[in-house]
Amino acid sequence: LVWFKTGGPADWLFEPKDVDDLQNFLRDLDPEIAVWPLGLGSNLVIRDGGKRGVVVRLGKAFAGIETVSKGRFGIDNVLICDAGAPGISAASMARDHGIAGLEFLRGIPGTIGGAVRMNAGAYGREVSDILIEADIVDRSGERKTLSLSDMGYTYRHSELPEGAIVVGATFRGSDGDPETIGAEMKRIADEREASQPLRTKTGGSTFKNPDGHKAWQLVDAAGCRGLQVGQAQVSEKHCNFLINLGGATSADIEALGEEVRRRVKKHSGIELQWEIQRVGETA
Repeated sequence: LVWFKTGGPADWLFEPKDVDDLQNFLRDLDPEIAVWPLGLGSNLVIRDGGKRGVVVRLGKAFAGIETVSKGRFGIDNVLICDAGAPGISAASMARDHGIAGLEFLRGIPGTIGGAVRMNAGAYGREVSDILIEADIVDRSGERKTLSLSDMGYTYRHSELPEGAIVVGATFRGSDGDPETIGAEMKRIADEREASQPLRTKTGGSTFKNPDGHKAWQLVDAAGCRGLQVGQAQVSEKHCNFLINLGGATSADIEALGEEVRRRVKKHSGIELQWEIQRVGETA
């Protein structure tokens, strides 16, 4: 289920039919059993020994998107998304209703839930710029609404409680022209296609951009473009992407990332931090 097509099994995979089903499941589940949410698996390494506990995957029942005018927020240009909706779908809905400011979601290859959890961003914007509030179900099965200030956002990070699952998010945009919004989304799509290895088994951006630097430039300057460990390779096209050439293990991918970090630290003195989430047990 993950983009890299590597890694071991989940102990259990649960796909709830709706929010009530998710709440009841978590409420009745042994509290000692870990719970972990999975989106589209785009920015993720599952280690080769698999994932203990229950993996919760929000399917089509959690893919709704709607726009509201005024309502309880008293403002226009509001987009309400279920957590299983892809970012591209949210951007497209915003475009169709003349809501600007969400175009960057076109460049994020995951679900709204994952984007909210990690404060995903691209092309100069991030989720913290547009979020009004997020709906979560906590480990005990209780549904809660968190404001932007509750999220504890920093760069590609939130302070969501352990085991909490995002089930929805409310975003605010601004008045825009659908044609202009569409043109910006096309620019983002074309730029991604031209610069990133989108048609390979990859995990998206591997390392966070350090302050004042671009991760890909540091990786390139350290001579890591095309570097391989087993069947894992630093992309020749964009060297902040790791790719699975076909037979890579998750251990290969993680070892390659650590070797890149070592070489960048030696070359520039800068310690890269992983952006890709790495979870599970080693083989």
